[in-house]
Amino acid sequence: MGHLFGDVIGHTAVCAVLERDMAAPAHAYLFTGPLGVGKATVARRFAAGLLCGDDAQCGRRVMRGLHPDAVLVEPDGRSAITVDQARNTVALASLAPVEGSRKVFLFEEGGAMNDEAANALLKTLEEPSQSTIFIVVAESEDDLPDTVASRCRTVVFGRVPESEVGAGLVSAGIDPERAEEAARISGGRPGLAIALATRADVAGFRNVWMSVPLRLSEHPGDAYRLADEVAVAADPLLAALKARQAEDLESLEAEGGVSKAVEQRHQREIRRAAIALHVSGLEILAGFFRDVAAAQLGSPVRNPDIPAPALTRVSPRRAVRNADRILEAIESIEANQRPQLALAALFSDLGEPE
Repeated sequence: MGHLFGDVIGHTAVCAVLERDMAAPAHAYLFTGPLGVGKATVARRFAAGLLCGDDAQCGRRVMRGLHPDAVLVEPDGRSAITVDQARNTVALASLAPVEGSRKVFLFEEGGAMNDEAANALLKTLEEPSQSTIFIVVAESEDDLPDTVASRCRTVVFGRVPESEVGAGLVSAGIDPERAEEAARISGGRPGLAIALATRADVAGFRNVWMSVPLRLSEHPGDAYRLADEVAVAADPLLAALKARQAEDLESLEAEGGVSKAVEQRHQREIRRAAIALHVSGLEILAGFFRDVAAAQLGSPVRNPDIPAPALTRVSPRRAVRNADRILEAIESIEANQRPQLALAALFSDLGEPE
């Protein structure tokens, strides 16, 4: 794989396709896949390749958002990509590139585009200029109006195997034991794994979640206390992302100042990372109950460190039902329900007598 995607963890087939596309790209791409799998990272590298080819210095400018022909379109504050932003994008798309032969418009949070904004972009998407390429990033095609999704070439990003995530972290210089733990917790999300791998306390996050089944009770107060505890367990891991953001701000200040848009983008990054951590914790919890059912039905378990007595606390039928309920909680959190309320309701349900 070329230098553009050389440090990307996973997504080998996708990156190979995108490299081939650079010679004759489509006019619009839609990158879809779960939160934290690396879609936005690959999108920026693809934009760098489209604009810069093998010019590494030019590519670094794209990656840092400093290239005039790489236009980042992002939500206005903490809300949506508005119709005014879409109209501004249309106006910019009609202009000639500043430095080269192309312009790339990158929507890293494309799911935030509202219907009015999408309608304003339609004509440009239907009749793009030869010099303009759009890259829209979202978790699903369903996050966008059909009118936008249907006019893009969809590129699907899946989760990356745990072993591949771990190997990628080790190649990046992470201690093998810490890399293994980060890969395990990340649930196939390289972006999340990279942030986790810098933290010495990453194992503590999994331990908190693995302790939840042993502490469930039918008392609502216990459910709320557990919800608070698992929420707090994510804080040290979010500190890694905050530290990286602080470095970015320091660098941007040295280059001429920090805009409010950058600060708002960082806030959205923290929020998305927190959601990804809650989902990872819930997946750990679902894995516990999967192992309960597997152990009692004579199948191998995936978490060999679970104490044997814990694997018999509930029946296989109840374990499967609990896992299904956990998946419902994941959907609620991904749909922007307040995490602590969703978690407290879940733990209350899981603690009900069988």
